[in-house]
Amino acid sequence: MPEDIVYSREAHPNGVLIEEAICSITNSHAVVYSGVSAFVAAVTLLNPKKLFMGQDYHGCRGYSNSLIQGDLVHIETPVNPNSWCTDIQYYADKPHQKGAKHMMDSNFGPLQDPFEFGTNIVMHSATNHFGGHSVLLAGLLLTKDQKAKNDLKIDIICLGTNIGNLEASLLYRSLKTFELRVKKQSENATALVNFLVEKESKFPELQAIHYSSLEKEEFVEKQLKGIHSLTFSINLKSEQAARLLSSKLKYFTHATSLGGVESLIEWRRIISVRLEQIEDLIEDLNQALSLVWRTQGHEVFSSRST
Repeated sequence: MPEDIVYSREAHPNGVLIEEAICSITNSHAVVYSGVSAFVAAVTLLNPKKLFMGQDYHGCRGYSNSLIQGDLVHIETPVNPNSWCTDIQYYADKPHQKGAKHMMDSNFGPLQDPFEFGTNIVMHSATNHFGGHSVLLAGLLLTKDQKAKNDLKIDIICLGTNIGNLEASLLYRSLKTFELRVKKQSENATALVNFLVEKESKFPELQAIHYSSLEKEEFVEKQLKGIHSLTFSINLKSEQAARLLSSKLKYFTHATSLGGVESLIEWRRIISVRLEQIEDLIEDLNQALSLVWRTQGHEVFSSRST
């Protein structure tokens, strides 16, 4: 533990502990922030002349819209909310060939290793999977470059974006179950998607299912290594059906935050799967879909009868 800590604005013991723990987990240098200020710090560090962004978190998009010039390519993969995957290697090689930098948001693939494919900086919402209990707000940057880490720490001191002492303590505790939670949540999400794919013909108004395990490109498995996203999305034929579905679920809370252990649904965009028993989640989604289809005159079936 450093003995020269003077102000919590610079650092504090819990913050040092959490960065050391995440360094060990990710095999990289970690700098922890109070939230989306992590993205602002990364852009400040890289100081780009041009900034290219695809599908990404709206908080990052809002900040990037205020910038004029840059030479940074930023991607998110898997992408929120559909969990579609982007080829990290391809989008890292392209800017590097032009002398530019590559950064990616790995929040929806918390156990993948983007450094394996050449990215310069990795960003996570530590609020979500690293924290995972709806009790803290934090952002996280990872880098393999020691100088970059040092510069980011100076930036924290100047801007006061250090994670709070209480949040750091809560985040450190959550890391003890991080891998167990992510793997179980991924397993549940994959099983739920498999159920929908298998029974898709029973639900005529279910138009599409979007999830990383359904993508066939070779790079998807190479990046995720079988641990797929904890979220997916579906398309229904009408807004009325989507709204009704979300109102009839018992185990899925109608909300947008992804920072807890409970499964969520947001009728316009996303289904976030967490730690409940998978049999309960499948039966819940089945009964809600069946209620929706009953209003449309379709036959109801039981998921436990097959």
